[in-house]
Amino acid sequence: MIIELPSTTTSGISRALVKIREEGGAVALGRVLTLVIATRHGAEEEAIEAANDASREHPMRVIVVSTPDQENTPQQPRLDAQIRVGGDAGASEVIVLRACGDTAKNEEGLVTGLLLADAPVVAWWPAAAPEVVSSSPLGRMAQTRITDAAAQPDPRAFLTRLADTYRPGDTDFAWTRLTLWRAQLAAVLDQPPYEPITAVEVHGASDSPSTILLAAWLQAQLQAPVHQELRGPSGSKAGIYEVRLERASGTIALVRTQPSIVTLSQPGQPTHDISLPRRSLRDCLAEELRRLDPDVLFGEVLQHGIPGLAAPTTSSIPTHSTTTATRRART
Repeated sequence: MIIELPSTTTSGISRALVKIREEGGAVALGRVLTLVIATRHGAEEEAIEAANDASREHPMRVIVVSTPDQENTPQQPRLDAQIRVGGDAGASEVIVLRACGDTAKNEEGLVTGLLLADAPVVAWWPAAAPEVVSSSPLGRMAQTRITDAAAQPDPRAFLTRLADTYRPGDTDFAWTRLTLWRAQLAAVLDQPPYEPITAVEVHGASDSPSTILLAAWLQAQLQAPVHQELRGPSGSKAGIYEVRLERASGTIALVRTQPSIVTLSQPGQPTHDISLPRRSLRDCLAEELRRLDPDVLFGEVLQHGIPGLAAPTTSSIPTHSTTTATRRART
């Protein structure tokens, strides 16, 4: 069910929610958190779809704050709202706030009266993020603040800025997308022979923030020098191509050979194909909502791991080990 509330106020939205609950259309008692999504006009649906899917694991209230692009001409103050419940909202209730003019400048005022009482608040910026996430109007009210470096104009510069302004509770989908890679690498190193790693190579797309974070994590965990090679033109969004770990008995290599497959090779063992698909928005969001406490490891990698990395080398042409499918694959 979708209820339209044109030219309304937050008080009007609250009254509409009470009416819906009284009529039995939805209840807020089972909601465990409030997810606030900050986006732009016309870009709401992908984030809402991911939140609806994730809500089946984490019942929540979703508040979408949709504002016009800064380039738009000035508009009269106005707030149009939409309430989605039932089959249009997964296991959540979705409130879409489309603000214009001066109304769009008061994000905190728009949201405060609609938050669930005594429930954690998570803020998510699917695209452009504020300069300082933790001190932004929505960031100040949230315990967890989710950004996506891959969606920024300059992912590497964004990670640097996020490191400079990091506060506990900040997290980023570029890190969340590494969960499967980190688990697979840990599983490989948890098998004999238990030899120290002497050198590491990480190959990825030139605009892949996950490549940078993986290199920083490996250097911190293995205490070994890490060489990054960034390939491909900017905008390729191809993620991680290959990881190579050197030790006395030979080389361990994980190479992306298909969009959802990596090939594992190591001395004295047969080669294996491993399913390692790129994680969807729903998967990343659901994982972050499972852990609402600060991610200490992410903070350490961001603040201390990245500055310790050597400058990467760049190449416009992938090496012979990277296939056409590899170039299309994402992390």
